[in-house]
Amino acid sequence: METLQLLFNTVTVVFIATTMFAAGLGTTLPALRAVLATPSLPLLALLANLVVIPLLGWGIATLFGLSAAAFIALVLAASSPGGPFGAKLSMLKNGDVVAGTVIQVLLAAVGSLTFGLTANGILALAEVGGGISLDVAALVRTVAILQLVPFAVGLTLRHYAPLTAQLWHHAATKTSTVTFMAVLAGMLLGNWQAVVALLGSRILLAGAVLAIAAFAVGMALATGPRARRASMGGVAAVRNAGPVLAAIGIAFDDDPAILAAFAGVLVSGMAVALPIAAVLARDRDGGAA
Repeated sequence: METLQLLFNTVTVVFIATTMFAAGLGTTLPALRAVLATPSLPLLALLANLVVIPLLGWGIATLFGLSAAAFIALVLAASSPGGPFGAKLSMLKNGDVVAGTVIQVLLAAVGSLTFGLTANGILALAEVGGGISLDVAALVRTVAILQLVPFAVGLTLRHYAPLTAQLWHHAATKTSTVTFMAVLAGMLLGNWQAVVALLGSRILLAGAVLAIAAFAVGMALATGPRARRASMGGVAAVRNAGPVLAAIGIAFDDDPAILAAFAGVLVSGMAVALPIAAVLARDRDGGAA
């Protein structure tokens, strides 16, 4: 069991790093500056992901009358923006990969600082859970090593050695895709008993509703063309598992009920986010035809 967990963790790390490396290889400095030159886009993304979606998570958890463990899992997920899967959704058929990746990295970096405070505040106000104590410095280091550094390396390579970057981009993207599928499979297979046990509860539905609502909020609080707004929706719908898993381990001693509920939130959220992104991509293709 420990070997399988180690393998899953390794594949997850490879997926995150190669996804961000591939995104950097496909990004030019002028395009990057163009995204950040319009302050409204990052500011609206921060508002959506750091304020609106955590409050939505709280509201949905209350509306569905979730158990304490499920309530905590949903609030933790809603409070943790910047999941690398969001950058992957931006790569689906003509999405705004640059904007999606830049905003995802920004959210991951800022979210590593705000996650503990946001989740603590909501759980305290809701009188659920015993509070969270996270090592913020450790979270920032994790984000830097797995997301910021690979993206910066890819971006630098694209700028100074564009031909090499083009050659490596295909391999990095393919590796990202393969490991992405492996991570999804690992989540399902590794937690299938816990997920099956959740079928009679409301957490799977709550996770799906949160993902749909987050996708809508991400698109609504975005500027630019349809492709960019769709990418912002995908980034918002996918939450960052790293800080949540750290919080469950540190503050809740890897409580099996919370871990199972969080796995359910991730699976149900991805189950609705992927089809929405695919439908939006197909619509863009039809409109371009």
